[in-house]
Amino acid sequence: MLHFRIHNFMVADKLHPGVFSFDGTRFLATLFPLIDVVLVTALFLSRKTAVYGYLLNGLIVIYGTIFMVHFSIANMVAKSLPLQSLVLNSTLPDIGVAWADFLVGKALYDLYMRGQA
Repeated sequence: MLHFRIHNFMVADKLHPGVFSFDGTRFLATLFPLIDVVLVTALFLSRKTAVYGYLLNGLIVIYGTIFMVHFSIANMVAKSLPLQSLVLNSTLPDIGVAWADFLVGKALYDLYMRGQA
């Protein structure tokens, strides 16, 4: 599983077949969900560290939204796609999932602070 993930941000070089080069964009696209799943979940397990989980979750969602919007706009401009295809051919649904993840984290944080969890 880890070998597959590492291979995701290594891109084949078209000039030199068989040679892979590092792509920083794919690295961040792999790193942010990994941090969200492992570290943020671990931080939300305790009431003392829930505030750090909430903060890190918010930062990841904001950066992820910016990266995904940039990727969608750059992809649409490069392929000359019409504006009507924004919903189906963009990362808009992924951005919605990321913000839903943030809202779940906010609900957990609020429950911890009220003492109900």
